[in-house]
Parts: sequence; structure tokens; C-alpha cells
Amino acid sequence: MSSKSFRMAGIISKNTKIVDENIRIEGDLLIRDGRIEKVGGIISNTNAQEIDGTGLHTLPGIIDDQVHFREPGLTHKATIESESKAAIAGGVTSFMEMPNTIPAAVTNDLLEDKYNIANQSSWANYSFFLGVSNSNLDEVKKVNVKNVCGVKIFMGSSTGNLLVDKVEALEGVFRESPTLIATHCEDEATIKSNFELAVEKFGNDIPPAWHPVIRNAEGCYLSSSFAVSLAKKFDARLHILHISSGIETELFDNTKILSEKRITSEACVHHLYFNDTFYKTKGNLIKCNPAIKSENDRLAVWDALLSDKIDIIATDHAPHTWNEKQLPYAKAPSGLPLVQHSLPIMLNFYNQGKISLETLVRKMSHAPAVCFKIKDRGFIREGYHADLVLVNTQREQMINNSQTHYKCGWTPLAGDILKGTVEHTIINGLHVYEKGIFRRANGARLQFDRI
Repeated sequence: MSSKSFRMAGIISKNTKIVDENIRIEGDLLIRDGRIEKVGGIISNTNAQEIDGTGLHTLPGIIDDQVHFREPGLTHKATIESESKAAIAGGVTSFMEMPNTIPAAVTNDLLEDKYNIANQSSWANYSFFLGVSNSNLDEVKKVNVKNVCGVKIFMGSSTGNLLVDKVEALEGVFRESPTLIATHCEDEATIKSNFELAVEKFGNDIPPAWHPVIRNAEGCYLSSSFAVSLAKKFDARLHILHISSGIETELFDNTKILSEKRITSEACVHHLYFNDTFYKTKGNLIKCNPAIKSENDRLAVWDALLSDKIDIIATDHAPHTWNEKQLPYAKAPSGLPLVQHSLPIMLNFYNQGKISLETLVRKMSHAPAVCFKIKDRGFIREGYHADLVLVNTQREQMINNSQTHYKCGWTPLAGDILKGTVEHTIINGLHVYEKGIFRRANGARLQFDRI
């Protein structure tokens, strides 16, 4: 049956446990013409394609607000097609992708080039950040707030010309940006000084375990606190990505509901899963920016997440080839592939009693939708786009490289056992993934409810 036929006939998920907006409903869920038509109760006589949801939980599709899919220019590492396919296998139905490609997406024309690629090849729904440079304020001011997720500032090391290190340029963006400003916050001077000390101590043989020493919590805090001060000075809408240290969590509060916050933040699954003891066995495979830090930092990020000081869970999916990761520390690139495994990681934490399913859904689906004001997605509501994932919370899987759909072909989780699997993924009312089987369909460009 064609995608068009499936859409017209509809899909019904039978006997499932629906988790949404802090409640659980047992019953059926009907999808028709790409939208959610009815939620709960017994639904019959629909002539719809049936999915047996017995024993499964239905969640709103995961929205990942930070990925690097490497296209254009770095397609030996990944493509929008390959990584979005991996995303849907992991229950991620929408993503927001970063601008540090080649060329860097620092103009609205270059940004539209990426949208055109995604329109032809993305399995999942998509949006792309405009990159900020020291000299492109005019491009920032021209961003269409209704169909672009935001602008991205690298306040630390970056690819190409995307490091913004001039105060006047930063102030201009915080003062003039018409939309959400997402930041990577690390202090470049701190990193440079610490790296020089490492070279002095180890020469060309810096151990990967020194990564969190070079990119330490103090450097993160210097940059994050500066970003917060700029946001407060200009009343800008600031979203700080991948909080990795306990000291940074002190910058955020939980006194307002998410929709009223002007300053928000994100935690990534690797900072929740790993700590610095893993460098001994994983080495450069877990080298990422900001660095995975101490167990105390990991626990502090968890505490901030669960207390609503940190608002969103994402991945910062950033693939590199296996051979690139085998290079000596100083030459090995930072970043790790995770978009296929973020939901299984969090389901595993659910099974450990670390997080409830309701909170997982709130942090991975609801919060990104609210934070970015995504139109008609992120919730299981009648009339909303049918982006859904059905999971088996009790089935275990051993993670191995051969089962990944990343173009790079590896995962830092290889050998780990996670309890919780993605069984079905539905995007825009189409059943695109079922227990390892993919059905081709293209995602849609995300739209935003912004004035």
C-alpha cells in the first residue's frame, strides 16, 4: 500500500497505554489524514491500518533540538538522509540541526539550501539554525521566525568561522535577534590555557581523560554566565545547549513555567549517562564539547533536570568516522553519534527508577515544542500532527555497531544492554518504522507559532 493510501485509510493503534501531559490513558488511538483524530476509548469500524499496541506505551514523537547531520560538505561522516533514518529508528520524529557544515549556514540563502536538501531526503521532520558569525547581524535580523527554529552562537571552539568572540558582535545579536538564540558556551581563553598546560605535561600524547581538565567546568561557567548576563541585559530569548557541569545549573531557576521563561537550557543524554571514569575504556569515542565531566557533575545535571532548572533532553548528535576517532587526542574530532539511542537510554533510566515516563515525555517531546513554539507537534492531542512512537519498556537490547543506522557505523554504547526499545514510529500519520523495517516517507518542515 502506498503512503498516500495509508494516509487516506488512517492508522489505528489498539489497546495501547498512551502517555501524554502527565497522564496515562489505556485504549485506542485513531490517526487520519496525517493528524490525530481520536485519543482513548474503544474505537471501531474505522477501516484503518491496525497496529497492535498490546503491552506497548504510545508516546509523542521525540523532538531533538540539537543535532549535527553534517550535510553539506561533510557527507563522508553523515547525511541528512542517513541520520534522519537513524533518528526515526530511535523514535525521534523531529530534529533541529546545527549550522557548522561546509559552507557554514551563516546566510539565509545558505540556510535555505539545507532546507532544500531535507525536503528531498529527510525521513523525519526538520528545522535548521542560522549560524551567527562576527559579521552577519544583518542575516540574523532577516530570519523568518515562523519557519526557522532559531539562531546559533558558538561561544567557544567551532568549525570554520562560527566562533563569535567579539563582544560587540555578541551584544548586537542579543539586542537584535528576532528569535530564540541557542548557545554553545565554553570560554576559549580557558580552553587554550589548559591545552597549553596539557601539551607542556604530555607533549603529543595527551590522554583522553584530560579532556574534562582542558574543557573544564570553570570554562563552561564563564561562558554560560556571560550569555545569561547578555540575555538579561537585552531581554533576549536565550537557550543554552548541553549543560555539563554542576556549577552551571546554578544559573537557571524553576520559579516560572516553561512557556514564561526567557532563559532555558538543555541536558544531553551523554552527560546523563557517562562520567569521566569512562575515558579509560572509551577514550576518544566519548570526546565531545563540552566534555563529559565528573560523577558529581553528572548527578548535578540530573538534579537540575528533574527539578526543572534544566528544561530539555537532547543528543547533540555529532558523528565522525571511526578512523577519525582513532587519531591521537589532539587530532581526534569531538562529538559522538546518539540520535538512534537517546530514547532507549532514557527508557533504561526509567527502568532504573531514575525518571518517570511522564517526565521523560515532558522533557523530550513537550518541552522542545513549548520552548521553540513548534506548531501542532510534541503532544498527543486531537487535531495535532500524528508524530508518535510506540515503545516496549520491558524488552532488553544489547547495543552493537552493526545495528546502528548512522553512516559512521559505530556507537559509544556498543556492548551496553539497555532495557526499553522502539517498536513503531509514526510521522505525519505514516507508519515509517516497524521493528527494524523502514517504510519510505519524507518529513515536513517544522512551523512555529511566533509573532
